[in-house]
Amino acid sequence: MVFRKLPGVSASGMGLRLSQKFVFLLFLSGLVTLCFGALFFLPDSVRLKRIFLSKTETQPVTVGSGSENDAREHLKRPREQQQQQGMTPAKGETSTRLKSLSRKPPLSREAAEERLAGGRAQEDLTLTRSKTESASERSTSSDRGASSDTFSYDRFKRCLLKPPLGRDGGKPGDPKTTERREKVKEVRRGPGRGSWVVSGEMWVESPVECFFAVSAESSDRYVCPLFMLQMMKFAWDNYKRYAWGKNELRPLTRNGHIGNMFGECLRFAQGPKGQKGGLRGASIIDSLDTLYIMGLMEEYNDAKEWVQTSLDLNSNGEASLFEVNIRYVGGLLSAYYLTGEELFKNKVLELGEKLLPAFNTPTGIPRGVINLGSGTSWSWGWASAGSSILAEFGTLHLEFVHLSELSNNPIYTEKVMNIRKLLNKIEKPHGLYPNFLSPVSGNWVQHHVSIGGLGDSFYEYLIKSFLMSDKTDEDAKKMYYSAMEAIEANLVQKSPGGLTYMAEWRGGILDHKMGHLACFSGGMIGIGADDGAPEKRQHFLDLAAEITHTCHESYTRSATKLGPEAFRFDGGGEATATRLSDRYYILRPEVIESYMYMWRLTHDPKYREWGWEAVEALERHCRVESGFSGIRDVYTVTVSHDNMQQSFFLSETLKYLYLLFSDDDLLPLEDWVFNTEAHPLPIIRKSCLRDEATQDKTVSE
Repeated sequence: MVFRKLPGVSASGMGLRLSQKFVFLLFLSGLVTLCFGALFFLPDSVRLKRIFLSKTETQPVTVGSGSENDAREHLKRPREQQQQQGMTPAKGETSTRLKSLSRKPPLSREAAEERLAGGRAQEDLTLTRSKTESASERSTSSDRGASSDTFSYDRFKRCLLKPPLGRDGGKPGDPKTTERREKVKEVRRGPGRGSWVVSGEMWVESPVECFFAVSAESSDRYVCPLFMLQMMKFAWDNYKRYAWGKNELRPLTRNGHIGNMFGECLRFAQGPKGQKGGLRGASIIDSLDTLYIMGLMEEYNDAKEWVQTSLDLNSNGEASLFEVNIRYVGGLLSAYYLTGEELFKNKVLELGEKLLPAFNTPTGIPRGVINLGSGTSWSWGWASAGSSILAEFGTLHLEFVHLSELSNNPIYTEKVMNIRKLLNKIEKPHGLYPNFLSPVSGNWVQHHVSIGGLGDSFYEYLIKSFLMSDKTDEDAKKMYYSAMEAIEANLVQKSPGGLTYMAEWRGGILDHKMGHLACFSGGMIGIGADDGAPEKRQHFLDLAAEITHTCHESYTRSATKLGPEAFRFDGGGEATATRLSDRYYILRPEVIESYMYMWRLTHDPKYREWGWEAVEALERHCRVESGFSGIRDVYTVTVSHDNMQQSFFLSETLKYLYLLFSDDDLLPLEDWVFNTEAHPLPIIRKSCLRDEATQDKTVSE
C-alpha cells in the first residue's frame, strides 16, 4: 500500500479494509465521470469540447431523429462558423453546402428510396433558399450560367419535344379566324339548336360541322375551341365582376364565396359545412393556365397581377392539404412552366414549405387539414377514427416532385416517397387499397375501397408519376399495374345490359354504385395502356372505352343530358341515380376528361360528338345570366340551380373541352401530364436536363 510507505504514518492507523477501499474507488470514479460529463454534455460546453476534439473532426448530423428544432440547429452552426471566420459562401452554394451537412453523397434512385422511406415520420430539415434572395437574382442563377443542380427554365424548354401551345402557338393562322377570336365577346346562340352566331354571321350550323366536316388542315378547325373560349370568358368575366378575390362565384346572388373547398372536403361531399378557410382567390389560381393556353392575355394578366399583389399565403385558417396542393400548388406550378414568370415560382415554393408540417406524424402520412399560418395540422372530423384519406395523401406526388425540382431541395420528394414506402410495406386486402389509413399507426382503419371519391386520384397519380418521370419510376409502374390487376379482379363488373362499371368494395361486399368522380378512370386506363404487358395493351384500351361509354350513358339517360353525382346498377336500373341525394350535377369534369384522353388516343369522332352534347347541355341548363351554376336534379328539365360556379369548372371542365376540340399538339401528352385539377405539369427528362447542363457549362467555359 502507498500509505504504508509514507513517513510518520502508522501502517495500522492508515490501513483500509477491503470494503473501505471499494467505497473510496467508487467515489473517485464518480467524480471523474461527473467532470468529464460536464465537459461533453452541458449545453454551453461547445468551447470546452474543442480542447479535446480535433479541429478537423465534423460532428454528425442525424436526419430523422430528434425534434425539428434540433435538426435546424445543426444547419445553423456551420453557417455561423463561416461568418465568424469571414467566409461568405458564393451565390448558389449555400443550399448545396447545407444539403451536404445533413445527408450523405448522392445515392442511386433505388438506394435513395430505400433510405428515405421508413415507417416513421421524418422530422426532416427544410433546406430553403435564402429568403433575402431577390427574384431577379433567382432568375439570373437559373438561366445565366446556372449550375447543373440548379433549375434552369431555358434548359427545361429545350427538353420539351414540342412547343407547349402547338405548331401555331395557340393562335389561328388566317386573318378571318383571328378576327373571329377578337370578336368572341359577341358570340351568342343562333336561331336553331346547335347554331351559334358571331357578329351577325352564322358560325356553326350544327355539331356535325364542328367535329366532322372541319378538316384538321383547315383554318376553320378553330371554330369549336373558340366557342369553349367564349364560355371561359363568360365565366371569368362574371367571376371578376361579382366575386373578384373570393374563392368562387355565386352566379344567382352575384356575390363571392370563400370557404367551400377549404372548410369542407368538397370532392367527397361529406365534410362539415360552412367553415372558413384562410386562402383566397381559388378561381384565379385555377384559371391561370386555362386563360393562358386560350390566349386570353388581358384576363391572364389581371390574374397574374392579383397573385403578385393580393395572394396572402400567411393567413390563418384551416385549409385542406389536398385541395391546396392540387389547386394552388398545381396551378402555380403550371403557370410557371407555361410562362417562365418567376413570380409563380417564388409563390409556389413559399407555399410548398408551409405544407410540410402536415407530415409531422408518427408515420409520415400527412393529416388532411393544416393551418398555413401556425403550421398545426389535424385530421378531418368526419374521417373514421382520425384517419387520413387515400385520395388526399396519395395525390401529392406529382406536385411535390416538381417542388423538389424547382427548389433543388429533396425534402418534398422524400415526403411522398415515404408515403409510397409505407404503402408498399403494409398488407393490402386482396391487393386493394382501402380509403382510410391511420397516420399514427400506419394501419388501415376501414376496408372500404372506391375508385371514386376517397380513393380516385391515388390511382391516377401512380400511372402519371411513372409517365412524368419519363418512364423511369419503376416503383410507381409496378404499384399501378398491381392495383389495376386487383381492381379488375374485384371491382370491375358487367351489368345485365352490357355496361362495364367500377363497383365499390366494403369489406368484401360489393356496392354496385359508380360515382361521377370514378369516370376519370376511362382516361386513366387509356393512358396506361401502352406501358403494361404488351399482350394487354388492347385489353386496357377496350376497358377504357367501355368505362367511358358507361359514363356517357349516365349522361344520355338523364333529362338534361348531364350526369348525376352517382349512379347505380341494382334495383332494375342501370347507369341512373336511384337516390335523391345522388341526382345533382356540380359542373364536374371527369366524364369530359375521359372524352379528351380517348380522343387523343383513338381519334374516334364519337368522343368529340359526346363532348359537344355536353357543351349543349351546359349551355342550356347550367348557364345563367351571371355565370354557370350546378343543378340539383339532372332528371328534370325544369332545373333548380345550386348557385355555385365551381373553381374546377374553369380549371378542368372548360380546359378539357377546349383540348378535346383542339389539335393534339396543344399541350401534347408526350411532354405533359395533367394533375387531378387539370393543371399541366411537364415530364421530367433527367438525362436531357443533365446533357443540357453539361452543354451550358462547356459553352460558358
